[in-house]
Amino acid sequence: IYYTCSIKPISCATKNGCGTLTNPENFLNQDYQQLKQYCLIRRLRYIDDMFPPDKTSIGDNLLSPSDLNRVQWLRPAKIVSNPSFVVHGISRFDFKQGMVGDCWFLASLGALTFQKHIFQQVVHLEQTFDEDYCGLFHFRFWRFGRWVDVVIDDKLPTVNGNLIFVHSKDPTEFWPALLEKAYAKVCGSYSDMRAGTPAEALVDFTGGVHMSLDLSDPPPNLWDLMLRAGKSKSLMGCTTPQGTSANTVQPNGLVRGHAYTVTGHICFVCRGKVVNLVRLLNPWGQGEWNGDWSDRSPLWQTVSPEDRDMYRTVANNGEFWMLMEDFCKFYNDLDICCLCPSFLDGSSACHWNTSYYEGRWVAGTTAGGCMNNMDSFWTNPQYRVKIESLLGDCAKSQGGKNMLVSLMQKPDKRNRRLVQNLHIGFYVFENKAERGKFPESFFKMNRPVAQTKTYMNSREVMEFMMLKPGDYLIVPSTFGPNETASFLLTIVAKAETHVQLKPACSFVSET
Repeated sequence: IYYTCSIKPISCATKNGCGTLTNPENFLNQDYQQLKQYCLIRRLRYIDDMFPPDKTSIGDNLLSPSDLNRVQWLRPAKIVSNPSFVVHGISRFDFKQGMVGDCWFLASLGALTFQKHIFQQVVHLEQTFDEDYCGLFHFRFWRFGRWVDVVIDDKLPTVNGNLIFVHSKDPTEFWPALLEKAYAKVCGSYSDMRAGTPAEALVDFTGGVHMSLDLSDPPPNLWDLMLRAGKSKSLMGCTTPQGTSANTVQPNGLVRGHAYTVTGHICFVCRGKVVNLVRLLNPWGQGEWNGDWSDRSPLWQTVSPEDRDMYRTVANNGEFWMLMEDFCKFYNDLDICCLCPSFLDGSSACHWNTSYYEGRWVAGTTAGGCMNNMDSFWTNPQYRVKIESLLGDCAKSQGGKNMLVSLMQKPDKRNRRLVQNLHIGFYVFENKAERGKFPESFFKMNRPVAQTKTYMNSREVMEFMMLKPGDYLIVPSTFGPNETASFLLTIVAKAETHVQLKPACSFVSET
């Protein structure tokens, strides 16, 4: 006989190296192995005190009071008679979005299913409802420079016995619902998952490098870039413009203010012209583009029967093809996330080095604001970077960029919806002689050689740049002075780099 109980969190026992992919931190100090052994020895079904099966975990303003009162938290075995964690493998077609506006998360999840080795870093596929089952599951996410292991119980919110949030198309499969619950716990509640961009979840799934491309002004090599990104096993997502209201289905079948997964690309010769097509997936699991090259478009009759049978699927499963030109016309940005940006070169000749640095702006001491505030700008944290010359085959690479700098602000609250992002950005200066901390006079006499295009109140800002070998200074800042916040600075460089911190900031890791 199994009993249900609540268990207090157990402190993380790991010390050195805690927070890496192979040795993640225990989120909220809950240790999966200790909790599991406790439950198995005492024959208990786990209930998570840190994310309890009640209204607080659903959060505010997500469900109406009447719907909230109808919610029952049920374990999978109470929903179906034969629950499974995974049924017939992992697929982007496994799940459909529920009542949470987390299309950004699910679009990223659709991209994750293409990369099985990355997927298995997030989702432990050995978990089952059979041997050693005790109602306890765990997942792994990258959060602001550290990997965390997140435990949950498997009680899921239902109404009339049906899952109300993400659910599998096969009612006996539960990995999507449990994964969404784990991420909701990280965000603070299900309500805290409403609204976002694919980039956020893509980075949290991979701990990788993110870049965002503006499709209203795309780079001239966008198609080649997407091809190379696909071959390098990058994850890609995109969003449509917000318009006057989100989630409005337009006459062309696309949803306003909605996130989609980029799932493929092909090139045809049609009527003597080269046609580039992009394949996209709506995380609703239905609702598709109905223009040129959509499922029932007559243009499919202009390609060979073999290609038509291979690439076209006439089913309202949410996935569809569209012209590259239409993709740029009807979507506003493309997010690409990869473990290494070597695909930008079209070659793997170079080894890119990634370094993470934690820092903090403190009002009155190290929060000088942007360069509009010249009297205080110099007080911001300063990172001195020395870039070495490229060597060997890497020196022959034709890539136009050799460094990516990312600035991510760290939240001061657990609940995602309560976090007030500041406007952040950074400048890069060339340095030829200065020693020690750079004084106010240096910034009055020198202009930056690179910088973020604008200060944005987003979780992360980033810029790719080309810097010749030499000494540089990176200065991250908030837009206004005297704004206190913590941040994570990531430097990804094709060449060997050496960084000194002025003043001292904590060094996280280097890979």
